[in-house]
Amino acid sequence: MNSNPPLNIGVKGMTTCRNVFSGFRLASVLSMSIFISCTSTGNGRLDSQQSQVSEDDFGVLVMAHGGSRDWNAGVENSLAFIKSQYPVEIAFGMADAGSIEASTRKLEAQGVKHVGVVRLFVSGESWYERTSQILGLQEGAPEKPADHDDADTGHMRMAMGFWEIDTDLEFHMSKEGLAEAEEMDQVLLSRVRNLSSDPASEVVAIIAHGPGDDAENERWISEISERTALLKKELGIADVKTFTLREDWKGKRASAEETIRDYVQSASLKGFTAIVVPFRVQGFGPYASVLEGLDYSADQLGLTPHDNVALWIQNQAEELRIQATEHRTRLAKSEL
Repeated sequence: MNSNPPLNIGVKGMTTCRNVFSGFRLASVLSMSIFISCTSTGNGRLDSQQSQVSEDDFGVLVMAHGGSRDWNAGVENSLAFIKSQYPVEIAFGMADAGSIEASTRKLEAQGVKHVGVVRLFVSGESWYERTSQILGLQEGAPEKPADHDDADTGHMRMAMGFWEIDTDLEFHMSKEGLAEAEEMDQVLLSRVRNLSSDPASEVVAIIAHGPGDDAENERWISEISERTALLKKELGIADVKTFTLREDWKGKRASAEETIRDYVQSASLKGFTAIVVPFRVQGFGPYASVLEGLDYSADQLGLTPHDNVALWIQNQAEELRIQATEHRTRLAKSEL
């Protein structure tokens, strides 16, 4: 069975001309043509073609956690289409200045002037402020250490370098995470549909990594739960529940593991089949170990591979390109 249904285009709001197209996220070419048509021309006004950020000077920097060879390949495969449109580089790591700077230099070498930074994380909150500081969008990051060896970049496991990158590039950074992305609704639907045989006698456990902060954790659960509305509507599953394992916080993880195991085991005792779906960029993470000894169904696929992850990246990049064009327009007008 095909796990990648047709792309779900047109599901989010645009930041430009929102009074005309409120409630829709358009495909890339259409979104830019609409933006251009909404830019005024004439005496004393800036021509849209002069202010538009073109494909020639716009590039995309994709940030992702990174992991095994398969993990990284899942991300790289999702970039195949957007690489046909723009220069694209990946910065793996948890907002590591070394990785981000290395990718920045590659974009500079390709003649890029404006960079859309697409943060491929489950939560839009993850490393947001830290990344803003590294890119110089916020104050707070120090200068690069004079003794830093650039040759070490990429060799340290999950390096966490922190300094402000020295560059003339203009950065435009995404805020949305995958948990907030309506494109992921279709991913969850396809994952569950491929595993489901009798929806009325099945329950679904969506499991994500989760943060340490309790309030932030509640936001994770709330946002991911919103992504399950489509599969509930389409499939009629008996119950769908979202969990976070809080993997990196030992005390909180123990309680989370118990809650997850109780849900899956209780479903089995009541005659239901538990379907387990990871809400993570790639793979099944530690969930097989957490669920050891329990009966459940899973294909162990994360959000990748799926066409809608590529679509989300594309949509994010196009919205950032529009922001770059708006920024250039404002600067040009201020110089008239």
